[in-house]
Amino acid sequence: MKKYSSILFDLDGTLIDSGVGVTNSVAYALEKFNLYVENRTLLACFIGPPLMYSFQNFYNFSEEKAIKAIEYYREYYTKKGIHEYEVYKGMAEVLMALRDAGYKLYVATSKPEEFARAILDEAGLSQYFDYIAGASMDERTRSTKEQVIEYALTTAQIEPSTAIMIGDRYHDIDGAHKFGMDSVGVLFGYGSYYELRAHKATYMVENPYDIVALLV
Repeated sequence: MKKYSSILFDLDGTLIDSGVGVTNSVAYALEKFNLYVENRTLLACFIGPPLMYSFQNFYNFSEEKAIKAIEYYREYYTKKGIHEYEVYKGMAEVLMALRDAGYKLYVATSKPEEFARAILDEAGLSQYFDYIAGASMDERTRSTKEQVIEYALTTAQIEPSTAIMIGDRYHDIDGAHKFGMDSVGVLFGYGSYYELRAHKATYMVENPYDIVALLV
């Protein structure tokens, strides 16, 4: 197995299960447009991708309408949604084991960096990461996973050939491919085995502890 020195982690669906907070916030925003979704699981597609992309592609919103939807989303998210998550079981131990094994750890998330840092601080996970890279608050200047990965690599001066990306959706895998990086698709998040295989994840794991078994 190739030797890596740096590990980039996605946030939603990889480090934390943020499903409740994200879907509640999306539902709140949609209701402002008189769109009501009783089954919140149908909004799970919003977990991971940039909100601008999601509102435009899943609800056919114009750019102007999507910007307004994001404003409504944040009305709920900044007060309640940001706290509605759970850290995946064993994740703190996994991060500790990886640090002890000599890896440098980073976060590369399409969630605005300000929110990502607040969540990881609250969850007690910030201490394990050398840098937390996220999207810009306008979700347009820097929003795609590819842009966030490039930002993380550049800011932290990471050599892509020595790094590996861990995430639960195809955006993570495709973003890694763009920079010639290997990837780990996690099956405990919001992606599927078929999605991750189709986008050619280098490895796949079923639970957080498998990450340590794979890389240490």
